[in-house]
Amino acid sequence: MLIAYRAKDLAEAHIVAGLLRAQGIESHVGGHFLQGALGEIGAAGFTNVHVEDEDYPRARAIVTDYEQNQPDDAVGKGPLNHAVDRYARGFLAVLLMVVVAWLLAGWLW
Repeated sequence: MLIAYRAKDLAEAHIVAGLLRAQGIESHVGGHFLQGALGEIGAAGFTNVHVEDEDYPRARAIVTDYEQNQPDDAVGKGPLNHAVDRYARGFLAVLLMVVVAWLLAGWLW
């Protein structure tokens, strides 16, 4: 079996697998038990849609069409994803400041 699609999460993998099955291509979603390895954080790269070797070219054509018809937010380019990026960077900046302050306070005492 070959990987026809690398999904960002389990739900998307099942959507693509269903799309392939609707076109007569048997597919398998892998990575069910690895998805929660990091708790609630989405573990990327673990959920893949597999198809039989002989179905791979047709499956890739269907997946390519699926990818091209996604709205910007679904592929990480829209304003929603930029807001999440800003939030994550802000959180990390504040966390870094707290750690530096904690280290300086411990070092000065």
